[in-house]
Amino acid sequence: QVQLEESGGGLVQAGASLRLSCVYSGRTFSIGGMAWFRQAPGKEREFVSAISWNTENTFYADSVKGRFTISRHNAKNTLYLQMNSLKLEDTAVYSCAARPSGMIGYTERDFTYWGQGTQVTVSS
Repeated sequence: QVQLEESGGGLVQAGASLRLSCVYSGRTFSIGGMAWFRQAPGKEREFVSAISWNTENTFYADSVKGRFTISRHNAKNTLYLQMNSLKLEDTAVYSCAARPSGMIGYTERDFTYWGQGTQVTVSS
């Protein structure tokens, strides 16, 4: 089994920054590519960003490109999402996801393991 646990969410004002973390444990050798998704109230979960196991490949949704940065530290079993210039529309529950393949994934179906999520609320 693999466990993913997010942290770092909170309430911030528009324009502020937050860094989310996702620590993975258990059968970590089965974790390859990882990603962040988010779900706003009343909306479907959407892709935010993804990274390959070797960190060579990253991908971002257009809505966060240039503001968010995904990274990972495999020796620490941790995935990060640095979020800058936060906007009201970034308010959502952010979840990390992992897949056995080391390659990058883009859709929910690409990922096998999911965390419970951490709430990010951006106020005006």
